[in-house]
Amino acid sequence: MHALVRLRVDVFVVEQECPYPELDGRDLEPGTEHLWHTGDGRVRAGERVPVAAALRVLEDAGGGPRRVGRVVTAPSARGQGLASVLLADVVGRHGHEDLVLDAQAHLAGWYARHGFEVVGEEFLEDGIPHVPMRRPGTAG
Repeated sequence: MHALVRLRVDVFVVEQECPYPELDGRDLEPGTEHLWHTGDGRVRAGERVPVAAALRVLEDAGGGPRRVGRVVTAPSARGQGLASVLLADVVGRHGHEDLVLDAQAHLAGWYARHGFEVVGEEFLEDGIPHVPMRRPGTAG
């Protein structure tokens, strides 16, 4: 867990210069899922594993759609498709239901490749333009 949070702080707080409370309490909620990719394809045991990309999926206690967030890739691992692998896994397991996220506006096209659509107006979060996106579920 430390490696996941460290990557998120390194990218979102330090690299993107957005001071915010990274430890929001949601990481430990019962319905929260954490996915990560080590980037090297090796199976490891008994050693610390680097985190090259990660994301989390939140389950709303009120019964709303699952929320994808904290999608992050280490600078040294960018361009390798690791976050796409993680997002494809989420869509594969939860694609029967609606999924939502708030994307940095310049990444809306990337999320669109996974079936997400912009569903609202652009807004600023921590000084960075974002857009709300939804991927309609296939159940039905």
